[in-house]
Amino acid sequence: MEVLKEMKTIIRKDGFRRIVVALGLIGILLIFLSSFFKTNPTKKNTTEVECSTSNYIRQLENNLKNLVSSIKGAGEAKVLVTLESTEETVYATEEKTNKEATEDLLDGQMSKKRETDDTEKKYIKVRDSDGTERALSVTQIQPVVKGVVIVCEGGDDPQVQQRVTDAIKTALNITSKRVYVTK
Repeated sequence: MEVLKEMKTIIRKDGFRRIVVALGLIGILLIFLSSFFKTNPTKKNTTEVECSTSNYIRQLENNLKNLVSSIKGAGEAKVLVTLESTEETVYATEEKTNKEATEDLLDGQMSKKRETDDTEKKYIKVRDSDGTERALSVTQIQPVVKGVVIVCEGGDDPQVQQRVTDAIKTALNITSKRVYVTK
């Protein structure tokens, strides 16, 4: 009982009320100011995609350089990789199809038959914790390799060329037409 009486006297004091009101106003002000500093890290702009693609190429070239350099007779190597496309994101979609057929009869005989086929496709969106909406990503498709050029010390030897070409074909799952090996 005494604790309740003490709490009542504290609450009745003007100083305590002013502190609670001031803290409430500061909290509201902070919430208001935080709306100005929101960033959306999920949206990729074109420079981010270009950067990730160039990083992918650089990493792929380094891996292939190490691979080719370890092949007997190849020696030190330089590698150039070209891509057909950039990284692609596949988004979840919802598809609605509406088919309708009508027939017009004239004197008991069919005179016209019409069919309509409407398809509506929408991206499935999700709401992030900060309240922004974005399309639901299903998968990322890595870029497709268009061609590879290998310049190595043993590139003039047909046996080395064949070993290097076979290694690149296997590593990247591409045809030999897309691989060029030279000295």
